[in-house]
Amino acid sequence: MKIIKYASFLLLFFSFLCVSAQDRKETVSNYPKTLVLEGSVLQKNYDLIAAKDIQKTAALKSLLKKADQVLEDAKLYSVMNKKQVPPSGDKHDYMSTGPYWWPDPTKPDGLPYIKKDGIRNPTYYDISDSQEIDRMKEDVEKLALAYYFTKEDKYAKFASKLIQTWFLDAATRQNPHLNFGQAIPGRNTGRGIGIIETRELFRVIDAAILLQGTESWSKQDHLELQKWFSDYLTWLVESPIGKDEADEHNNHGTHYSVQVIDYALFTDHPEIASAEIEIFKNRMESQLQPDGSQPLELSRTKSWNYVSMNLDGYFIAAQLAENSKVNLWQQQISEGKNIKKCVDWLLPYLKNEKKWDYEQIQKMEYQETIRILKIASKKYANPEYDALAKAAAAKIYASEINQLTL
Repeated sequence: MKIIKYASFLLLFFSFLCVSAQDRKETVSNYPKTLVLEGSVLQKNYDLIAAKDIQKTAALKSLLKKADQVLEDAKLYSVMNKKQVPPSGDKHDYMSTGPYWWPDPTKPDGLPYIKKDGIRNPTYYDISDSQEIDRMKEDVEKLALAYYFTKEDKYAKFASKLIQTWFLDAATRQNPHLNFGQAIPGRNTGRGIGIIETRELFRVIDAAILLQGTESWSKQDHLELQKWFSDYLTWLVESPIGKDEADEHNNHGTHYSVQVIDYALFTDHPEIASAEIEIFKNRMESQLQPDGSQPLELSRTKSWNYVSMNLDGYFIAAQLAENSKVNLWQQQISEGKNIKKCVDWLLPYLKNEKKWDYEQIQKMEYQETIRILKIASKKYANPEYDALAKAAAAKIYASEINQLTL
């Protein structure tokens, strides 16, 4: 009798656990399953807007103004819009030239080009692919967020069209490789370094996730986009050019890992994501000094920008790793190196306690710095980071994307 009562108790107990677990699952499932954007933050801001929060409502108004302008312009982007034809003869192949490479003035034909680090050759913009991919992902993100916060289908419809045009439609899609990225005239037709130009495609993936369930973005569309990124992921990890970028030790290596992790998660290859997270840990080991400085980025001619860009890659990797239940925010490597020390290393410069005496041939940029600080303020429960972000660049801090997603 006691055994029967005990068994009944266990059955009731486990039934309770299952119900509780299901309740928790249903609660969590209300959040968008975005990979870099934090779904709980989006949901919180959605609720604040519904509650007429002044700051969030103003941010949404600003976002919708820009999203409506995208709808009015109705500009579609494609690799087919460029005038040039890649070495393959197929305009569906993405192509670009190295931005810091210039004609050699000592050679009659200027070939082979020579490098001037940090000084952008204006002819880089003669090939439109890099500009169009940037504008595409920016417009897709604006529209997907506009849809998420308003549920107005007009935003989902054009966001879907933009994604379909770049990735899916046979007449306009990009082939899933970057064999001809950042070529150097007279030296090569493409380099691994060119892969840096797709580093923000995580924005398109998160946008597609936000569009799921709409009439404009079908299950088939989503599957086809996953197929595109699966093919691109295969190219990244198997091609000679992809392997070349994987071997880079500075920000290029960082953002290569970010892409592999993101695309692996999106295409349901958790084993690839987990393996790349381990590789990323080794990247931090090799890139950082115990004080949190980044020597490989500090040696560049735009050192502040590259330090911020690389650290932003660390943050995106840490956000992605959360999907694999890995906490990179607290990851300790040798000699006390960790992500938080990288942030803290910047603080004396942001507080004007130290002068930035590393080479910086252009004006310091703060877009990535602000994002880093705002996220760090939450991940490390330190409001000082957020205050410094606002003080460093108030306009960027107040931007609608930052206000609605961070």
